[in-house]
Amino acid sequence: MSNFPDSDLTCNDFLGGRVRLWQPRSGYRAGVDPVLLAASVPACAGQSVLELGCGAGAAIQCLMARVPLLQATGVELQPAYAELAHRNAGENANLTVVEADLSALPDDLRQMQFDHVIANPPYYRPGAHSPATDARRWVALGENTPLQDWIDVAARRLAPRGYLHMIQKADRLPDLLTGCAGRLGSIEVLPLSPRANRAAELVILRARKGGRAAFRLHAPLVLHAGDRHVEDGESYTPQVSAVLRDGAALTGLFA
Repeated sequence: MSNFPDSDLTCNDFLGGRVRLWQPRSGYRAGVDPVLLAASVPACAGQSVLELGCGAGAAIQCLMARVPLLQATGVELQPAYAELAHRNAGENANLTVVEADLSALPDDLRQMQFDHVIANPPYYRPGAHSPATDARRWVALGENTPLQDWIDVAARRLAPRGYLHMIQKADRLPDLLTGCAGRLGSIEVLPLSPRANRAAELVILRARKGGRAAFRLHAPLVLHAGDRHVEDGESYTPQVSAVLRDGAALTGLFA
C-alpha cells in the first residue's frame, strides 16, 4: 500500500510538545492509549525496548521522551505506517523501524532479546466491529494475528526478567491471561476507568519473563474527573493530565 502524501498528514504534539508526531489526517490516529502504555513502563536509561505494531511510533516515542538513551526498535506491518515511524524517528528520538509481520520477524531480530516489549494490539476480534472505510485503519483496529501470538512473540523476544506491557480492551483480559500462561509470570493488571464508579474499559497488563510473584489486580486508574461530561474541553484527572501533558510515569501504580 502506498505511503501517505503530505496533504493527508497532520503533525500533532504529545507530552506537551516533547514529541511531535506525523500521522494520517483520517484513518487510524494515536490517542491517549499509547501514551498511557508508555507511561506504565519502568524502563531505565541504556535498556532496550521493542514495540510490536508500532504504527507511527506514538507509544515508543513517548517512552523515549521520558527515558533517555533507550535502544529502541519498532516492528510495523503496514508500509505506510512504517514510513511514518521512520519519519517521526528523524524528528524525535532515534528508532530502528522494521517493516515486518510480527509472526515472521527477520532472522536478525529473532536473535535479539530486549529488556522491555510493549504493544497496543488491535482491540477487536475478527467480525467484532464494523469494517473501517480506510483499509489501513481496518488493519490497525481489527485482529488478524491472534492476541496469543502477540504475547508469544513478545515472550520470545524478552530477555530473562524482562517486562511485557500491553494495553487492551477490558473484555480481552481472559485472552491476555491465557496467552501469558506458561510463558510469563508476575502478572499485574491496571484497569483504566473512564470515570469514578464506572466499569473499566481498558486494562494495562504487566508480565515478567521468569516472574514468580502472585497475580495482582490494582485499583483502577480513573481517567476523567466528575461523574459525567458536562462541558467542552478536557476533564482529565490531575494524575492522567500529568502523564499526557508532562510525560509523568504511571509506574507508581504498579508498586
